Amino acid sequence: MPQASPLYLLQLVYTIGALGLAAYGMQAIILTLLRIRSDRSLAAAANDPRRVPKDATGYDDARWPTVTVQLPIYNELHVVSRLVDACASLDYPSDRLQIHVLDDSDDDTTALARRRAAFWQRKGIDVRVVRRASRHGYKAGALQEGLASAAGEFIAVFDADFVPRPDFLRRTIPTFLAHTGADVGFVQTRWAHLNAGYSALTRAQALALDGHFVVEQAARHSVALPFGFNGSAGVWRRVCIEDAAVGGWQADTLCEDLDLSYRAQMAGWRGLYLDDVEAPAELPPQLLAFKRQQFRWAKGSVATLRKLCARIWRGGWPLLKRIAALVHLGGYLIHPLLLLLLLVTPLLILLGSQPFWPLAYLSLVSIGPPALYALAQRRLNPRDWPRRWAYLPFLMLLGMGLSLSNSVAAVQALFGRSGAFLRTPKFRVETGESAVGPDGASRPDTWQRSGYALGLEPIVGGEIFLASYACVGCFVAAAGGQWWSLPFLALYAGGYSLVAVVGLYESWVARPGRKARGQTAARLFRAKNLVKS
Repeated sequence: MPQASPLYLLQLVYTIGALGLAAYGMQAIILTLLRIRSDRSLAAAANDPRRVPKDATGYDDARWPTVTVQLPIYNELHVVSRLVDACASLDYPSDRLQIHVLDDSDDDTTALARRRAAFWQRKGIDVRVVRRASRHGYKAGALQEGLASAAGEFIAVFDADFVPRPDFLRRTIPTFLAHTGADVGFVQTRWAHLNAGYSALTRAQALALDGHFVVEQAARHSVALPFGFNGSAGVWRRVCIEDAAVGGWQADTLCEDLDLSYRAQMAGWRGLYLDDVEAPAELPPQLLAFKRQQFRWAKGSVATLRKLCARIWRGGWPLLKRIAALVHLGGYLIHPLLLLLLLVTPLLILLGSQPFWPLAYLSLVSIGPPALYALAQRRLNPRDWPRRWAYLPFLMLLGMGLSLSNSVAAVQALFGRSGAFLRTPKFRVETGESAVGPDGASRPDTWQRSGYALGLEPIVGGEIFLASYACVGCFVAAAGGQWWSLPFLALYAGGYSLVAVVGLYESWVARPGRKARGQTAARLFRAKNLVKS
């Protein structure tokens, strides 16, 4: 009897975790079915308001509104020239186009940005580098302060790793103009990938992002459920941002894009998702960089949930819409659930208990995520989608391996712990072969020698411990004849081992780049002190 209480507690924790994962799987199934239904409905017709009108590129130049393209950057030596050149090459009336590089950098990025701005100014393109006194508010602060010098009726936003195609504005702005009610607050386009084939890591990331955009974003939009602005490759109506009921860009979460888009939709503005307009971007080629990106997204989305959940629940949306919004914002809470299941499963086995057998039927909904990713690849790559979808096991290992880091992020957000905006470094890695830089010199298409390459963080110790714990769990399950849990625990062991081992390797090979960065920082520090003296 003394063991009954802890046993029941462990079973309760397991049940909560299993139900949470089942809800996530069910959401994936529902979104997949909604995407299939939308493909078969009148939403795909030529008069669908989500689609660009047939005469979108036939407008007279006098009809195009003024657009300000905002490029928030911070220390982007490798990609700033590529970004400015791509935006300056947008096919749009030059007298109605502003390009503002919102530069918070404290390295040589500023000099490069100014050089490219001067080059395009000589060609008649309004490109300016906008600096501010401090980096307060990070990206959100830069975007909000940048509105003061923006003349555009519409605001397009691109992060440093994007390379928009020349027709981007001519395919997005008409979507606003086609709605006479002027209630469309923002338009989000689909992210494409510059370097999906670079490595197994980038292929897995491409698979995940394609599933998010092609199925999740499109499905939510098709039935008028709230969805998020993704922070880049989108356009905002300026009066929507400045609407007092919306509140502008705010920096109290690390996902200012998701936060603003939900506040806008709650204030009555609509968002549109354009699945047929894509904007290529660079995927993080370093696992440690991808891990940092996921940490920021996890913490930011859960912080947005914490900030807005009461407003959403008390708002005027129908019940199903409110539930869908909360489930969407809480998507990263799956990672603490994964971590809980790992921790309690070996203990249940040691206590001679099997989790409630009715929960085994919940595993049927696990087909949701694989089906979602398969549908996305089949729509994007009908000829070779099975080859791309085959990276799903690697993506699953990554998801398991990142569950500790993302759980820490989610818990910090739930308890209101703020933190710095840790940028995801960009390396201009596209093919793995030598590339020609903006100065005409050939350079290796790699990240290992970059001063932006990341080193290990202390959390790797926890990942090594959890990998060992999962391996012990596999042994305990095999010894106890509980074969049902072996694949589950093996996935954890493989995921944590993958993240820890690759992180150790990447940190080792990136040492020269980090050492060079430290030497450069020391020289800059000495130079600044010399000037002051």
